[in-house]
Parts: sequence; structure tokens; C-alpha cells
Amino acid sequence: MKTFEYYTPTTVDEALSILAQHGDDAHFMAGGTSMMLLMQQGLVQPGHVVGLRGVQGLRGISRTADGGIEIGATTSHRQVELSDDAYAYCSTLPENFARVATIRIRNQGTVGGNLVHADPAQDPPSMLMALDAQAVIRSTSGERTVPLDEFFVDYFETVVQEGEMLTSVKLPPLSANSRTCYVKFLPRTEDDYATVAVAARLQLDASNRVEDVRVALGAAAPVPLRAKRVEDAIRGQTLTEGIIDDAAELVTEEVDPIADIRGSAEYKRAMARVWTSRALKSLLNNTPLGGKHGTLIPARARG
Repeated sequence: MKTFEYYTPTTVDEALSILAQHGDDAHFMAGGTSMMLLMQQGLVQPGHVVGLRGVQGLRGISRTADGGIEIGATTSHRQVELSDDAYAYCSTLPENFARVATIRIRNQGTVGGNLVHADPAQDPPSMLMALDAQAVIRSTSGERTVPLDEFFVDYFETVVQEGEMLTSVKLPPLSANSRTCYVKFLPRTEDDYATVAVAARLQLDASNRVEDVRVALGAAAPVPLRAKRVEDAIRGQTLTEGIIDDAAELVTEEVDPIADIRGSAEYKRAMARVWTSRALKSLLNNTPLGGKHGTLIPARARG
């Protein structure tokens, strides 16, 4: 690796000041699980690395006054997985983070690092998108908030600009009649990237009419994406499994999968339809998919 200067700021302002001083030759590092690999491969070669582990106010999970939660950028995956506040907000959220790689990676990797890395096959982005998460981005000139479904620009690219830092992720209050699930189709091993993953949230009234819906997919395009055509097709409908099947067909027009060792683009497109349908049917019927493929709130109690 290229030799670099390493900095250990203790405040956000100090970290941003270092970044502003060195421009695009400086990179932030939190857990480093992705950054170190990129540096070792020569894909990223910063002359200045700004460590964020010691920065106050970036780590932790808190309930907000309106009933939502806020997750600091340097909060580890494992912290979310074990968080009582995250579980009380939506049990599918910590269960989603428990699907990330291995426990060693979850102890080291961070929420902010995961999102800024922008790998479309990661587990958290689609789940956070289904929960209407917003990314809080700060620079020396101020702060802005971006809906997470507008955060990802391209493969390994986000809206975070030079001189900016992702400081937290905010999740709005979740309706009491919301049902959520995350399904991860992985025919290899439990700690592998998904071939296709689907996160969904469904709000139904007493007649099974859809009040609101979110469907987000991972590993199905160069970015994690919202399946808005699917959402529009079932919003306001009194759901049946047939209606879900018809709506799930539309996801094939929205995804743009990349062929790799986990499947061809054609195969992934087909699996996106299959698992979108299964996820929505599990929510309609209020039943878990079971096994390694997904968990439906409130299908299992915390052990």
C-alpha cells in the first residue's frame, strides 16, 4: 500500500477541517473493512486517512422525539443487531444487520461505512430504504438530509461530495400496522452476498387494502433500488396473491442486474420477481418465510 498520514480527530468539525485541508487526497475511515481491501488492491490510494472511531457523537443508536430512531455513522453492524432500541422500533431491522457477513465483520464494520461504500449487494441499504431512511450529510458549510433511495448514484458511488461526511441515518416513526420483512436469496453460504435480496414494508387496513408500501432490492442493479412500479401497482389495492404476482412481474422492468459468480443477469432478474412476490405474500398472509431466507416481523421473539 501507499504510505499515508493517519489522523485521529475527536470531533466532527476537526475531521471536516482535516478533509478540507487535504481535499481529494484525504479519505475517512471508520471500520475499514472495505477501505483496507481497496487500499491493498491499489484501487484507492489516499495520502491522508482520517480515522473516525474517536469522533464524539457519531456512534450509537437513539430514539427520536417523534418515535423514530437515529443511527450514528460509526455505529457497528453488531451494535444495531443487538440494540434494544432498534428491536423495539422494528425487529426486522436488527435481524437484517445480523445477516451481514460474519460476526467479526459485524463487530468492525460500520453503518456509515457500509452506505458510503455503496456496494449494491450489501444487506442494510435495501432494508433502510424500505423503512424510509434519510442520510444526514455534513460539511463545513452546513448539513443536508437526503432520502436513502436518492443516496446511491452508481456502482460504488453516492451523493456524498468532496468535503462532506455522512454523520447519521434517521428512520421516521413506523406505523403500528406496518409489516416488514427482509429476504435474502443466497444459494451458497450464510455469510455470502445475496444473489438477490428484497426488503419490504406493507401497511394494510382492515380489508387488506394497501395504505402504503415500500419494496427495495439489493444485488439487482448497480445500486440498491426502490421498486416503485411494484409499489404503485399495489398501493390502494385490496390484496390477493394474484395481484401480488402481477405486480411482481413489473420488477423485471426496474432491475438491471450484473452477471457474476452468483448468477447470470437473466437468472437474477427472474429471482428478483420470485422473491419480490414471496416477500409481499409473506406480509399479506402475516407468515414468516422461515429458514435462512427471511424473517417476518413479529415472527420470532428475541432470544
